Amino acid sequence: MNAVANRRAFLTGSAALTIGFNLPLKGARAATTPLLMPNAFVRIHADTSSVVIIAKHVEFGQGPATGVATIIADELDAAWDQVSVVFAPANDPLYKNLMFGTMGVGGSTAMRESWDQMRMAGAAARAMLVEAAAKRWGVEPGAVSIAQGVVSAGNRKASFGELVEDAAKLPGPQKPVPKTPDRYVYIGKHVAKVDSKAKTDGSAMFTQDVRLPGMVHAAVRRPPAFGATVKKVEDAAARAIPGVLDVKPIPSGVAVYARDTWTAQRGAAALEVDWDMAKAETRSSDQMLAEYSAAARTPGKQVEAAGDAAAALARAAKTIDATYYFPFLAHAPMETMDYVIEKKGEGISVHAGSQFQVGEMGAMCGVAGVPFDKSALVQHYAGGSFGRRATPVMFDGTEAAACARAYRFAAPVKVVASRENDLTGGFYRPMTVHRVRAGVDATGAISGWDQVCAAKSIMKDTPFEAMGIRDGIDGNMIEGANDTNQYKIGDFRLGQHLMKGGVPVLWWRSVGHTHTAFVKETMIDELLELGGKDLVAGRMELLKHDRAKAVLAKVAEMAAFGKPAKKGRAKGIAVHESFDSFVAQVAEVSKGPDGLPKVHKVWCAVDCGIAINPDIIRAQMEGGIGYGLGHALYAELTLGEGGVVQQTNFDSYRSLRIGEMPDVEVAIIPSTEKPSGVGEPGLPPIAPAVANAWRKLTGKAVRRLPFAHGDNA
Repeated sequence: MNAVANRRAFLTGSAALTIGFNLPLKGARAATTPLLMPNAFVRIHADTSSVVIIAKHVEFGQGPATGVATIIADELDAAWDQVSVVFAPANDPLYKNLMFGTMGVGGSTAMRESWDQMRMAGAAARAMLVEAAAKRWGVEPGAVSIAQGVVSAGNRKASFGELVEDAAKLPGPQKPVPKTPDRYVYIGKHVAKVDSKAKTDGSAMFTQDVRLPGMVHAAVRRPPAFGATVKKVEDAAARAIPGVLDVKPIPSGVAVYARDTWTAQRGAAALEVDWDMAKAETRSSDQMLAEYSAAARTPGKQVEAAGDAAAALARAAKTIDATYYFPFLAHAPMETMDYVIEKKGEGISVHAGSQFQVGEMGAMCGVAGVPFDKSALVQHYAGGSFGRRATPVMFDGTEAAACARAYRFAAPVKVVASRENDLTGGFYRPMTVHRVRAGVDATGAISGWDQVCAAKSIMKDTPFEAMGIRDGIDGNMIEGANDTNQYKIGDFRLGQHLMKGGVPVLWWRSVGHTHTAFVKETMIDELLELGGKDLVAGRMELLKHDRAKAVLAKVAEMAAFGKPAKKGRAKGIAVHESFDSFVAQVAEVSKGPDGLPKVHKVWCAVDCGIAINPDIIRAQMEGGIGYGLGHALYAELTLGEGGVVQQTNFDSYRSLRIGEMPDVEVAIIPSTEKPSGVGEPGLPPIAPAVANAWRKLTGKAVRRLPFAHGDNA
């Protein structure tokens, strides 16, 4: 039996404990035996003593499923092998991100926002089991202990399952008391990821794996330029392909329905479409870059200022005037965007690896013309995201809903984006230009820093605008550049231009930090050298935060940064704070046979607060380094004549190959601070660390990414 709702406390805020709800969880065990569900995140079954943890964040490889399981299992003192995880339904009151106010994850918030909440959830369940045992055995709760899923007092023992029925009759604790760090069993230790076995044996369900009776497959032919619309369609060639079932216009293009995805994609390619280009974005990347560069040479809207940067620059002994260019970048996760939509009763059932569960379901229900409260999300694992599944306008989900509605819900419809659709469909990291003028005085100290950034806003004209734009300033664009984020520079100015254009842009792994960290760390490196300063000691003098100094000192020690590199190699260093985490990296680089940097090894030191899962932290640092390095070396998306995207697949949108991945050594700094982000902070320092090594090696300062563009040889 479930605990009764009116005997449960309901706490809100950062330590929220949601009590007494019987949740319709897809895939969760049916409550045919007594069940303890003290809150919205824990279910304990009487027959098996199994502990089912409900994860509210999508799992696409960044580790939140294991993270929340670790926290709750530790507080509960459960045995690790009795713990499993299922995904939460789309339900804001129960499962909202406490930093967003709605369900979803991004900005490396999964552990940051749920740390206290999960601790309280586990502590509440533990307290109820302890109280049930104390009452049964006639002892004080303080005499009861739990270890590895066994409750005991003296020589009396009970499993969780044996206590479930009694515990479920008790009122939940008003103020659960979580553990002190000295009592942690799993937190900070090695534990196996909760989904490793399922992902290894193929039982983990991704949307790509969903097969429903009678299901049809849809592919969408989109316009060649952003903003173009369908004028006329000739579909005879598509309909002639065996297996093609139908062709329907939808707002984003033309949908082709078939017996399988490959046939649907062939049908979409066979369509003859006359496009209306009247409102299309037809500028090339070169034209945009010229406009952005011109804007960056003017002051722009002032974001921040301290002292008098112009006066400091005027009296500087030496100055640098640099313009940095960053291209559009795609996320290119291995699993492209995909959905399965089925009409069920008055609503729809949606299979997806959704990153913004409630927002996306609401938008899809709106397009489908069905009520949200009659619809359900079946949440699955997702094969990567890097920001791609977090579109503020919910474009991909609503496109899939449009496909299902256009087919009149005659069958379940599966929509899978082709790799070509994925790469040419927009929602890129914005093209960005920075201009920095900075100098040093006669003593070598930094004397003035004036920086202007020009890019299209991710937030403007989206439902997230009020959250992301304040007083006309887009925080995503300049995060990490504000007062150089972490350095003490007295005379400083930062300006911003919000550029206009038709290319859809989106958060990309570590968002603004992807370019602001590069600008900051390469410019600091040059200024320190210009002023005759040591690259580590000079940074130490300028850094504001002791935690930044600690990671810098650690990585310099790990890499023996003060000693000469091997012949033909150079080492570059960078340090950056993002998502409340501090990361420093050293890259050892030589010149490869292709004339590009060959990165042999990367040393990384990270302070992300309490290390919940050290193995996941190391993996995320390694992944961020590899992902960031591949894009810094090779990747860019360019618009050619008429605004047509030139890169259509991995043959032209180059990723890092396994043989190009450097050896990576990661050190995690012990900390008592609350956990902070790890999914993104490993990325920002790698490109500037490589660029700083490249400048040492070749004498060439890197102003444009990727390296393969040709300006850096």
